Amino acid sequence: MEFYFGLSLCLSAFVVLVSIIPLTLGRIKAGYSIENMSSPRALFDELPDFGKRAVWCHQNCWESIALQAPATLLCLVAGVDSNLTFVAALLHPFIRLVYIFAYICDFPIIRGLSWVTGIFSTVILYKEGLSLLI
Repeated sequence: MEFYFGLSLCLSAFVVLVSIIPLTLGRIKAGYSIENMSSPRALFDELPDFGKRAVWCHQNCWESIALQAPATLLCLVAGVDSNLTFVAALLHPFIRLVYIFAYICDFPIIRGLSWVTGIFSTVILYKEGLSLLI
């Protein structure tokens, strides 16, 4: 089971890195260059709509991993061994990829369902990990 928790953490970190790709494409489309590298946030108003969503999506990915990583580590330390946690741990990074696609492409219903599923999987990890420690 430890392998899958480690894999979940690695994949979740990878998802955060993947979220940089549409962010970078949006900045390039808005004219991001060496000259304005010192203040990339000042370019926000010039970003195309997908670029603005990419910025918000990237920020949300950091928020998501800040919740999911401790939950996964808790399960790892507590020695959780159940099919439910296995599914929850591996579902999270996958559903976050769906979330990125839905956010960037402006599919709000899919984005919302992806967000809820990601949060739910994180809650499961916390519940299962804490149930063994308490």
